[in-house]
Amino acid sequence: MSATNDTTSAEAPVFAVELPVFTGPFRVLSDLILEQKVDVCDVPVATVTDAFLSYSSDTERWDLEEATWFLAICAILLELKVGRLMPKHTELDEDDLLGGNPDLVYARSLELQAFRRIAAELARRAAGEAEYFTRDAGPGEEFAHLYPDVMEKVTPERLQRLAAALLKPPPVLDLSHVTPIRFTVSDAMADVERSLTDVREARFRELVADCEERIHVVVRFLALLELYRDGKIEVEQAETFGELRIRWAP
Repeated sequence: MSATNDTTSAEAPVFAVELPVFTGPFRVLSDLILEQKVDVCDVPVATVTDAFLSYSSDTERWDLEEATWFLAICAILLELKVGRLMPKHTELDEDDLLGGNPDLVYARSLELQAFRRIAAELARRAAGEAEYFTRDAGPGEEFAHLYPDVMEKVTPERLQRLAAALLKPPPVLDLSHVTPIRFTVSDAMADVERSLTDVREARFRELVADCEERIHVVVRFLALLELYRDGKIEVEQAETFGELRIRWAP
């Protein structure tokens, strides 16, 4: 994408940028970003800032109003970038929970069928029981000797045989093909809080020194993002791709 400004003159120079996604006045680029016609993640703010500093080094081009506007726009772009990079909390629907796994989808369908059958059976029994009424008065005492003894044939041996037949061990479900979850963001947040509570400030390299696998490092970094979003830590980086320093917020 490119743009030109025919009204630009030597008396009123305009700060322009040359980027892979855009070439032209930076004001036009900022308008396109705010209108969501250009992705803010495709615009390197550090490169644009260096170009503006080189452009403003000429005293004839220095303009306080333009410099103030540039700082405000860069702050907005950085805020938009951070908003794109930070994790967003969304409510998971059924598709997200199943993760597109056909085995889980099939198991879910079997579970729903079982619930439907149980609901239909309970409804049938409730309708049948609704036709019965309790007896307000029992038979007379003279007929008490005619009552059958319900415990007459119940013996410990029969109870033992019945329990052995009914109380079978549950079937074993093979989960060897499922990858276990060994690291969680909540556990990583607790580890970072314990580490920073003692030293108050540490480098990112020090906070992940005990991580043995790459996924552990990734989970620890996500935990730092969550703590930063909650305002519990402060993060500093002196230069691009430089060392991250994390400080426990007061």
